[in-house]
Amino acid sequence: MSGSAGSHLVWFTTAVRHNLIEHSRNRFAMLLAVAFVPTWTILAYLTIPETAVPFRLPATGETLAPAGNRTTQVTGALNAISLITGFMMFAATFTGGRFDKRLALAGYPRTHLALAKVAILTLVSALVAAYATAVISATWVPEQPLQLAAALFSSAMTYGAFGVVFGSVLRREVEGMFAVMMTSIIDITLQHPTRSASAERSFVQFLPSHGAIQTATASAFSAAHTPAYLALQALWFAATALVALLAFHRRTRNALPPKTRSARLAFVSDREAPVL
Repeated sequence: MSGSAGSHLVWFTTAVRHNLIEHSRNRFAMLLAVAFVPTWTILAYLTIPETAVPFRLPATGETLAPAGNRTTQVTGALNAISLITGFMMFAATFTGGRFDKRLALAGYPRTHLALAKVAILTLVSALVAAYATAVISATWVPEQPLQLAAALFSSAMTYGAFGVVFGSVLRREVEGMFAVMMTSIIDITLQHPTRSASAERSFVQFLPSHGAIQTATASAFSAAHTPAYLALQALWFAATALVALLAFHRRTRNALPPKTRSARLAFVSDREAPVL
């Protein structure tokens, strides 16, 4: 490995380690991830009536009639993981923003700081999605568990990016928490599968989790594959991530003179292992 490549790896792994430490300090988010997902999904399964509720799913064109409690479990899991990942990424971005800015001012490459956030978001989203899928599968077996996990993962990634946006542009913690919560509630509640017969002709198809909800519902109760809707959700993540990167770039912008920036970056490069 060349010296330059080695430096980039050190910068990236150091930034990842810093983000992991930041997340580990947020014990409330950890508690939410461990307790909220099973509590909400299992309560929905036990308390919502099992009466079949027929609806037409736009993603497949099929008319499905699953038990009401199972349908609520799927949308509840999507709501839970979007809140958790949104909260976690907002909290880490909000509390670590000043430190990220100091690192950038000292010459630390912002690209590596941003890539570290993407890496942590991917890890958190994968863990939460797998956990939620396992909880649902403990009560009944979805038709396509892997595709269901992919839908949950893509929704978590999107709301994690929302969390970075809110953490970069909002100035008070309560504002960010409220923004994440209301965005998720409005988005997912309006797209409950039982009203999806009109989804093709209404504005809900433009909401952030439309692809994930359609894919998750199809995965739970149908054998049909929905790659187009997963691609739609990936597009939502890409657009939100771009906004997050722009907001992060603006928050950590370097106002130092060019010569000072170059000198500080050279100092960091020579050491190859900046201490956080």
